[in-house]
Amino acid sequence: MRRSINNSNLIVTLNPKIPISEVYRTLRTNIQFASVERPFQVIMITSSQPGEGKSITVSNLAVTYAQEGKKVLIIDADMRKPSLHQFFSLPNRAGLSSVLNNESSRLEVIKDTIVDNLYLLPSGPIPNTPSELLSSDTMRNLLDQLKNDFDVILIDTPPILAVTDSAIVSVMCDAVVIVAAAGKVKKNRLQKAKEQLDHVNANVIGIVLNQTNRDDQEIFYMKYYG
Repeated sequence: MRRSINNSNLIVTLNPKIPISEVYRTLRTNIQFASVERPFQVIMITSSQPGEGKSITVSNLAVTYAQEGKKVLIIDADMRKPSLHQFFSLPNRAGLSSVLNNESSRLEVIKDTIVDNLYLLPSGPIPNTPSELLSSDTMRNLLDQLKNDFDVILIDTPPILAVTDSAIVSVMCDAVVIVAAAGKVKKNRLQKAKEQLDHVNANVIGIVLNQTNRDDQEIFYMKYYG
């Protein structure tokens, strides 16, 4: 049985007609246009530091893809401080860490959500060494399998400057989007975060400027050129 969603962070689901929902759809469109040769299938969403809204962004962005008719999977790869299972009112007894530890299969842990076409692979129990699991061949093989099952895969990862997890996952993705909190993140920290991703040759396609004036209810997407 599908569960109901009562989390106010899932704006596009609860209030699809308000301006902020349209901005998430615009973000989806901008990401699609950023792909020159072929559509991005695996997209990582991260931030430079905690509290910038990356999990809210990835959840609402995923809803817009699903509403477009695509089969979408969100992976909660933040195995240090997972939250996406709470957004969708789903259990987190087993998930990504369970698959990477060979304790469960992907089919056992992927959950459907109240949103048609949208599925969640929760983080699972917090492991002792998340970075080692994420850098394993098992993780790469899992993504290869999932790419055959889903049209779009969105991955939520820990803040870049906190741990190495995001840099590890970024090289497995077609594109990376950084979420930055307006008025909170310092420019040098944002620049350092991008430099760390550039160092591993991640395809950083832009920044989402989040938490702007509440009266404006806007999110700005800025693509990197060159």
